[in-house]
Amino acid sequence: ELLAEVEAEKRGKGKKGKKKKKKGGGSGGAGPSQEPVAAAGAADEAAGLAVAEEAELAAALEESARLEEGRRAAEAQGPSSAAEAPAPREEEPPADFICPITTEIMSDPVMAADGHSYERSAIERWLATKSTSPMTGEALVHSFLAPNHTLRRQIREWQGGLTRA
Repeated sequence: ELLAEVEAEKRGKGKKGKKKKKKGGGSGGAGPSQEPVAAAGAADEAAGLAVAEEAELAAALEESARLEEGRRAAEAQGPSSAAEAPAPREEEPPADFICPITTEIMSDPVMAADGHSYERSAIERWLATKSTSPMTGEALVHSFLAPNHTLRRQIREWQGGLTRA
């Protein structure tokens, strides 16, 4: 009962407020007031945005449901042939073999002025726009890149050992 009374009171106040706006809107000057038109335009724009947001949310939810359904179907089917195919390397490579920029095994490792080794192409791209160490962020004293022959040999030996196993 109390809730109904509060709602009725709000509706009653809302009607009184509307009457006041209509009463004071067009009296007093050179033509009709533009306030109701501007308010209607803003309301239409807000409604349009709400509809667009709702449609976008519905599309995202549908996509999410579709992906989840696909995942469940794949899970129920068991491991796929792509998932069963063994990776070329069963064991993880040593951390020193991984380029800190690309996070992949290096094939042409070079040492920069910071003492760290990087894949040549990755550090060259880095140095084309920056003069700092990708690892420390400190300025590099020079941009010369020295080939790291020892590391390259170790990587090749490690890769060769995996192919024989």
